[in-house]
Amino acid sequence: MSTYTAQLVWERGTQDFPSNKYSRRHQISFDGGGSVLGSSSPSVVPVPLSDPAGVDPEEAFVASLSSCHMLWFLYFAARGGFVIDRYEDNPIGVLERNAERKMVITVVTLRPKITFSGDKQPTAEELDQLHHKAHEECNIANSVKTEVRVEQVS
Repeated sequence: MSTYTAQLVWERGTQDFPSNKYSRRHQISFDGGGSVLGSSSPSVVPVPLSDPAGVDPEEAFVASLSSCHMLWFLYFAARGGFVIDRYEDNPIGVLERNAERKMVITVVTLRPKITFSGDKQPTAEELDQLHHKAHEECNIANSVKTEVRVEQVS
């Protein structure tokens, strides 16, 4: 078993909390020392109560799925004898109401663009298999109900 921690800090300061007119801006720190500005999504809570410069939970969720998939993909590619020079993904998450009328991220589409080098280049079938194995092993994808799609970008 492994545990993962983060620290989130939000402070009211002089903001009018009872009126619900307070900034959602906060600091998120991770156990390895990294820190990012967090906020609610401007599409959920309008600016200036949201800070567009901050990472919102929906973006972080989409990024975590993409990152997990990438790390497993790199692992399986290396084991398969492929050399990757660059892996870039521009994932998209869709927030909408589900059947219970709750706002949820219903689908995340990963759109990796991968640059291979060397003599051994994967066939389309091998590339699909690498993505399939990465998805099967991704602990984040295995932890959520959201549909995760992969659309390889050439």
